[in-house]
Amino acid sequence: MESWLVTGGAGFIGAAFVRMVHASRPDVRLVNLDLMTYAADLRRLDGVEEGPRYRFVRGDVCDRALLDALFAQEDFRYIIHFAAQTHVDRAVRSGAEFFRTNAYGTQTLLDAAAGAWGSDAGRRFLLVSTDEVYGALGISGRFREEDPVRPSSAYSASKAAAELAVRAAARTHGLPTLITRCCNNFGPLQHDEKLLPTLCRRAAAGLALPLYGSGEQVREWVHVDDHCRGLLLCLEKGKAGACYNLGSGLELDNLSVARLVLEEAGLPQTRIEHVADRPGHDFRYALDFSRAAAELGYRPASSDEDSLRREIRRALALYAGRRP
Repeated sequence: MESWLVTGGAGFIGAAFVRMVHASRPDVRLVNLDLMTYAADLRRLDGVEEGPRYRFVRGDVCDRALLDALFAQEDFRYIIHFAAQTHVDRAVRSGAEFFRTNAYGTQTLLDAAAGAWGSDAGRRFLLVSTDEVYGALGISGRFREEDPVRPSSAYSASKAAAELAVRAAARTHGLPTLITRCCNNFGPLQHDEKLLPTLCRRAAAGLALPLYGSGEQVREWVHVDDHCRGLLLCLEKGKAGACYNLGSGLELDNLSVARLVLEEAGLPQTRIEHVADRPGHDFRYALDFSRAAAELGYRPASSDEDSLRREIRRALALYAGRRP
């Protein structure tokens, strides 16, 4: 049974990945390292029990001694690095913690992996990154993996720094690394502070739905299960040293998302409230994921407007206290 290290596996996307692998790969032992900050929740892992196929470790990716101990205990084949501070509003208020976790934590994990693995081509270190590293996109076009990164917030800058650390480790140590960049995720058990849960929670309570500025900022949306399937494909088929965009083609401006929530809640569109825009708010992200499609066979199967509406209905029921 091979072992995989998942960092941040109690977060929204990390937990979805743990659940998917645990359900579909009986020959894999997962070690989940999570510091259990405010956005982590072990209830996302209900049904994934401690035992030969799963181990939970509460700890910090910045703790080199802990990482060295884990590498001594477990013969990891893959590292899937989710652990990160991710909420841009928090990064606007204070960015230091983002650089500590996202940049320094990634470097610490890379150092531990390089010490344990060397350049063993049978291993994989996968950094789960974000489309936000590209910065703002205009009304047309899509980001390609070769495009320069121009981050606009401490969050995206810290993720870009993590990417550079990964590339440097590949060059310096021959570490077999991969990077994925994904768009906005949606799905069950997402933290309340993110856009879609915020809108659904407030709509369920009959409150106004706040949108930054005009609300015309465009985002691409992917179901978290499609994202996780893409990560598995990347681990198994990706070329060492490569970067892959994992998108969906489902583009919606924030105003349209809010209108979908109000429509599903049976509330008038007048409940939308425009508030002062966030500093450095990027206008649009969109990903060209043709490389992932061609090289990995990546096909997002659950990322369309119907799926988004189903998630909205589920979240509205949950926040209203009804059975989803």
